[in-house]
Amino acid sequence: MAEIKPFKPLRFTKKAGDIADNVCPPYDIVDPKTRSALLDRSPYNLIQLELPEETDSADIGGKNRLEDRENPKNKYKTAGKILADFIKKGILKKDDEEGFFIYEEEFCHKGSVKQLDGIVCLCRTYDFSEQVVLPHEETLSKAKRDRFELMSETFCNFSSVYSLFIDKNAFIRQIIDKYKTSPPINEFTDGDSVTHRLWKIVWHDDITAIRRFFADKKLFIADGHHRYETAGVFNKHCAQNNINADSSFVMMTLVDMDSPGLVVFPTHRVVTKTEFDVSEFLKKAQEDFTLTQFDCSEDMEKTCENAGKHAFALYAGGSNFRLLKLKENSKTQSGAVVELDVSVLHTKVFEGILGFSKEDMALQKNLIYTRSVTEAIQMVDENRACAAFILNPTRVEEIKNVALEGSKMPQKSTYFYPKLITGLLINSFKDL
Repeated sequence: MAEIKPFKPLRFTKKAGDIADNVCPPYDIVDPKTRSALLDRSPYNLIQLELPEETDSADIGGKNRLEDRENPKNKYKTAGKILADFIKKGILKKDDEEGFFIYEEEFCHKGSVKQLDGIVCLCRTYDFSEQVVLPHEETLSKAKRDRFELMSETFCNFSSVYSLFIDKNAFIRQIIDKYKTSPPINEFTDGDSVTHRLWKIVWHDDITAIRRFFADKKLFIADGHHRYETAGVFNKHCAQNNINADSSFVMMTLVDMDSPGLVVFPTHRVVTKTEFDVSEFLKKAQEDFTLTQFDCSEDMEKTCENAGKHAFALYAGGSNFRLLKLKENSKTQSGAVVELDVSVLHTKVFEGILGFSKEDMALQKNLIYTRSVTEAIQMVDENRACAAFILNPTRVEEIKNVALEGSKMPQKSTYFYPKLITGLLINSFKDL
């Protein structure tokens, strides 16, 4: 089923300085303040390619040209020029020998040290209808347009797609553990106390064994739906326009679905709809939910966790919050996706009570997404939002069931932690 292959990535050389100063988080979690801080660390930080801005044109030719500021698309052209400049100066260099890579993250979660690792490779792009690479979330059109424009100017995958696989006999685990007895080719700890390590697999027999293992496997996208979909669209674009590029494969990190290092955070919803009336909302909500009031001195996340399935907290300001728990007789449908907490919230609350359309939610109209409970509460307290809904995390088994069912969760339903770092490996699918 899944065709994967080794590759020769672009990687930072010693000319760039410390690798820790040149990598960055993926584009979708970087705010302007973080972006600026990353560029302060190194003039070569990959964020200027992963998340380009018009002002980066100052890096090419020493001038911030007026036409670059007036045409938003020029930021992608600027990224292409910066990339070419990095290669010309020897800041980035393609490996001489192809291979697979083992990527490991070590981090602390709830007081315990965890390790997450996987195989970094190239994976063929498939239409989701082929049931080889399976999605679990809806995507946002704006993000896909952004990634398409960037790919059109750079012919690179800067961020890896993050996918899960099933390995009942721990075959891949045995190969990974063998290589991890040797020192990694890269090792550093980032500002979030996550340690990143990288090993390379070049031995032909191991490469062949890994490729054969995945030849009959389905892959489940954990993170990077926009990147994967865009890669497929871009490949068709290249074929239709006779563009000479090996664009039929995308960079992907493959992680065992049973890994004890898998951690999924919830993504909370913050409502910015100005005409939100709390009293009227609660009156309507009690038709489908039991409502329990708690003092804000209680932990909202722990309260949701203790309540179990189909429960979430509502905070609308003040010293109290309410737990909403779906009544048994309100469950009108069955199926992997409709059973999810986030689906109940979207259908019963956002669509049913607040009248949000699926289109508006996809465009993030009246909704903001955050994984931080503190940020969600702060937005309400500062009158930047009128209500926050705090959710339980989606379990990995639920994600698999949704994908196998052929369904998709609402966008921003999961947050796999930690994010894969961007910049250790770059897939360049055209000679630059």
